[in-house]
Amino acid sequence: MQAYNTHKGLIAWFARNSVAANLLMWILLIGGVFGAFGIQKQVFPNFEVNIISVRVPYLGAAPQEVEEGVLLKVEDAIKDLDGIKQITSTATEGMGSVTIEVEEDYDVQVVLDEVKSQVDAIPSFPGNTEKPIVYRTKFQQDVLWIAVYGDASERELKEFAKNLRDDVANLPGISNVQVVGDRDYEISIEMSEYTLQKYDLTFSEVVNAVRQSSVDLPGGTIKSDNGNILLRTKGQAYTGWEFAQIVLLTRADGSRLTLGDIATIDDGFVEDPQYAMFDNQPAVNVRVKAVGDQNALEISKEVNQYLEKNKKDFPAHIRADAWGDSSFYLADRLNMMLENMFWGGVLV
Repeated sequence: MQAYNTHKGLIAWFARNSVAANLLMWILLIGGVFGAFGIQKQVFPNFEVNIISVRVPYLGAAPQEVEEGVLLKVEDAIKDLDGIKQITSTATEGMGSVTIEVEEDYDVQVVLDEVKSQVDAIPSFPGNTEKPIVYRTKFQQDVLWIAVYGDASERELKEFAKNLRDDVANLPGISNVQVVGDRDYEISIEMSEYTLQKYDLTFSEVVNAVRQSSVDLPGGTIKSDNGNILLRTKGQAYTGWEFAQIVLLTRADGSRLTLGDIATIDDGFVEDPQYAMFDNQPAVNVRVKAVGDQNALEISKEVNQYLEKNKKDFPAHIRADAWGDSSFYLADRLNMMLENMFWGGVLV
C-alpha cells in the first residue's frame, strides 16, 4: 500500500481517485457528442478572402463602351487609396467589373468603406448605368446542382429554372442560387435591302427609329450579310411584338409603316454553341452554393425536401432532379467520425 502511494503525477492521482477519473471521462464523452453535432458542417473549411468587387450594370453597352464609360472612371477614383495591392478590371457586354485585392496588413472593411465612398462620388457615369454594387467577396462552395430538363422548349426550361431558383433562394439557410447553362435572351431584327428600297428607307433611318424607341439601351449592332441587316438588342427591355409596333414613317393618308411590316423579328436567344443535356434531354442547371457559415447538410436537406414535395406540381413535360451533391461526402466523413467516437468510447 505504501509503494502504491509513492507514485506521483497526474496519472497516479487519477488512479487513486477513481471517481474523479470517471467523472472526467463522462465530461469528455458528453462534450464530444455535443461538439460533434454542433460542429460547423462544410465540405471545405472557410477562409477569409481579401477581395473587394465593384460591379456596374450598363445594359446593352458593348465592352468598349463599358471600359470607357465605367471602368476607367472607377479605376481613376480608387487608384490612390491606401491598402490596395492590385486592381483588375473586366468589361463584358452590359457589365463592368472591378476586382480589388487588399494588402494583407490592412483591414478589408476599412478599405471597402473607402472604395464605396469613392465609387458613389463618381458624377459622370453614363445615364444608362445602374447603381454600382460594391461588396467584399465571400468564400463560396458548391453544395449541389438541380437539372431542369424535359421535352420542352428552351424558353420554357429557362423560365421554369428561374422560378425554381427564386423558390430555392427563399428556403431557410440558402442565399446563393444561380441559373447556369442557359443562353441570354436576344431580339433579332432582319430585313432585306430590297424591302428598304421599296419603301424608300435607309439602314440608318431604321436603326435610329429602333434606338429612339428603346432609349434605355445604348444602341445596337448591325450585321449585314448579302444585303441583309441584322439588328440585335440585348436584354428583355422589350418583346419582339413591341418592336414590331415601332413606327418607321407616317404616310400622307395617315397610315403608318411599322417595323413589323418590313422586317422579320425573332424573339429568341443569342447565337451561342453552348448547351446542356441531362438524361439525353435539353437542360438548364440551377447551382446552389453555401456562403460563409451556411450548413451544407441543411442546404441539401432543404433542397431535396422541396423537390420531393413540389415535383407533383411541376408541368408533366418538365422534371427537376438534384445531382452533384457534395454534402454526400461530408455526411460520410461525419458518420465515420461518429462511428470512431462510439467505438473509442466502448474501448474506454
